[in-house]
Amino acid sequence: MTDKAQTLILFGATGDLSQRMLLPSLCALDAEGLLGDDLQIVGTARSEMGDSEFRNFARAAIEKFLPAHRRGGMADFLNRLSYSPLDVTTPKGFTELAAKVGKDRQVAIFLSTAPSLFEPTIAGLAANGLAASNARICLEKPLGTDLESSCAINDAVASAFPESRIFRIDHYLGKETVQNLIALRFANILFEPLWNAQHIDHVQITVGETVGLESRVDFYDGAGALRDMVQNHMLQLLALVAMEPPGSFDANSVRDEKVKVLRALRQLTDAESVTGQYRKGAIDGQPVPGYDEELGKNSNTETFVALKAHIDNWRWQGVPFYLRTGKRLPERVTEIIVHFRDVPHSIFTGARLKANKLVIGIQPEENITLSLMAKVPGIEHEGMTLREVPLNIAMPDAFTGKHKRIAYERLLLDLINGDQTLFVRRDEVEAQWKWIDAIRAGWEAEEKEPKTYSAGSWGPSAAIALAERDGVSWHE
Repeated sequence: MTDKAQTLILFGATGDLSQRMLLPSLCALDAEGLLGDDLQIVGTARSEMGDSEFRNFARAAIEKFLPAHRRGGMADFLNRLSYSPLDVTTPKGFTELAAKVGKDRQVAIFLSTAPSLFEPTIAGLAANGLAASNARICLEKPLGTDLESSCAINDAVASAFPESRIFRIDHYLGKETVQNLIALRFANILFEPLWNAQHIDHVQITVGETVGLESRVDFYDGAGALRDMVQNHMLQLLALVAMEPPGSFDANSVRDEKVKVLRALRQLTDAESVTGQYRKGAIDGQPVPGYDEELGKNSNTETFVALKAHIDNWRWQGVPFYLRTGKRLPERVTEIIVHFRDVPHSIFTGARLKANKLVIGIQPEENITLSLMAKVPGIEHEGMTLREVPLNIAMPDAFTGKHKRIAYERLLLDLINGDQTLFVRRDEVEAQWKWIDAIRAGWEAEEKEPKTYSAGSWGPSAAIALAERDGVSWHE
């Protein structure tokens, strides 16, 4: 689909995601002249307000969450906005929304509502001509809590929109360094010949959060770390690291290769997973309560998970992928670490060689570091003294004049332009849920309970042992 949208409809336009990410991202795109001159943005939610009130609401959000130097002519952007109140459980609001959008316009719809509202929302859109061939829809997670509920949501959406017009968002795919992973692998002869089991010892993917429950109490206790982080963000990162070279950089080619990886994931044994739940501790020197204290009751929901995954194909046979994520960890960090194998023979007597290591930092800073062995300067030593040295590619330094973007900027622009490459296809989502459901079934069969860890630590000691049994240390 390549027709550029002329109207963008934001469902949940007064919610937290809209304030923090969507409205600031759209304003930044407008400031750079990346939105078409005729693009109109219609916000909708249950709140009763008019166009001018919504514009004031948007102004406040943009001033709070977008740096001043990126706002450009904010007044011009605000003039694009209008608002239509809507309760998705009643048909009246959809009639008024359709009238506001008008006819014969290319429409992009961003759906950021509770999954329980997806079905009536889709029905309302279809009944009022907003699901025709001139419309596409973007779905914000969570897309279900397991394979069965995910299929139900996807079936509801598919009843009105074909797959070619469905954009499932994973905001990690909008991050510059995640996209740079594709460029790193497939635009450099240096890496791709080495990107296999013959040369790579193991891969680590870490997503650490310092925060606790915050405002997500009800959602998080029903989800846990496995469903909240591993099922979507981390498996998408794993797929990009492990996929075969696509025939071209287009939506179907890239997603075809990702889904092959997800389907090749081996089912975990009980010994290959660790779950944890934080107790009181300290973050940045400040005391924080435990999960049970924040929740106000006991719970078996995991706030930490570490996994040892395997991909059963020729490229990755025998290479473990260590995944870990958790709340109340010492650092807010998302990174991918590719550990290469040791050299087969060292000619440097007495020198302790370290294997090369590629660190792809995604947040809080986007950078790429390759560690190499090099000679220590000087002539006073007998033989040669070696030391590990880093080659750093800090994104702001590598591309001067480019500012750090919100991940949603890339994805919103692709939605408006009709490019699905960085969005998730239905078969990917279902392959992810199939693997996650099998892990959860194993936990239930083993009656696995989360091990406790102190807030401000890197999780339970069993997570360290998961890697150290193989002679591997987590990158910290």
